[in-house]
Amino acid sequence: MTQPQVLIADDDPLLRAILEHKLAAAGYEVRSVEDGQAALTAAQESRPQFLVLDAMMPVMDGFEALRRLKETPDLSDISVVMLTALKREQDVVGALKLGAADYLAKPFNPDELVARLDRLAAQRSSS
Repeated sequence: MTQPQVLIADDDPLLRAILEHKLAAAGYEVRSVEDGQAALTAAQESRPQFLVLDAMMPVMDGFEALRRLKETPDLSDISVVMLTALKREQDVVGALKLGAADYLAKPFNPDELVARLDRLAAQRSSS
């Protein structure tokens, strides 16, 4: 079986490096970009199963990237986990209504992110 692919979109290079390391160690094939527009481009190129998406990024924010991703038929099946410092109810509910599969607020435990992706991967493989 091939490794599940995860695309990380976050403007913090240190966080991207930590997530790349943690997710690769957990068996994921990982690619990362620094903004929402780059995430859409990379998603079209590599068609990952998962996108870990920050909300507050330059060029295009995560909510707009999520909306565009879910409106694109070839990309709409990518499971998106929002990973952001925004914790207000309207942010969480808004992201879920736009189609996010999960929402994790920063600061966070990287092991929790891995567990959530593992759960989503198991759901994908059983459906």
